[in-house]
Amino acid sequence: MSPAVTLLSNRVTPVGARSRLLVALICCGLTAAAQNSTQLKASTAFRIRVTHLVGFEDAKNNCSGALSIQNDSLQFQKTRKSGAHIKISSVRDIFLGEQSRQVGGLPLTLGEAAAPFGSGRVVSLFAHKKYDTFSFEYVDSNGGIHGAVFQLKKGQAAIVKKELIAHGVTISSFRVQSGTQGATEVGHVDK
Repeated sequence: MSPAVTLLSNRVTPVGARSRLLVALICCGLTAAAQNSTQLKASTAFRIRVTHLVGFEDAKNNCSGALSIQNDSLQFQKTRKSGAHIKISSVRDIFLGEQSRQVGGLPLTLGEAAAPFGSGRVVSLFAHKKYDTFSFEYVDSNGGIHGAVFQLKKGQAAIVKKELIAHGVTISSFRVQSGTQGATEVGHVDK
């Protein structure tokens, strides 16, 4: 055998050093995988299932579709075809709300009415489904102010709001109003 082979084969590494090396390699691999998935999430467009209730140009009322944010536009698509869209910079204000709707239709309503001793009221407490509403004001290309209302699953309206704020929308309804009265307002007070 050559002297180089003999030196390498006679060299003994402790078990602890091998396990530390293995742990370090696994951690580096996990870190690299996490960075790749974060970059992938950042590069994908935001998309969420909604029901358009009213107001968005070129979209039918009460139709389901997807609300997405791509580059600098907010877009509502009923199908994969091109849908109605506006520039995110034209959004002036965002409003969130909650809505409750009774589910079960006519059979549940009849069951509530037929329940003895007013127990139908208890049934109706559990027969409601809650939704979020997402509304916003925007300015069209001609300078006209419009509004649109969308219905989403509970908790999703806040997610859309955060995404729009992350894309540069400023919300005017949450600006703090001055608590002091101006001189013109004070002058009109009856004494």
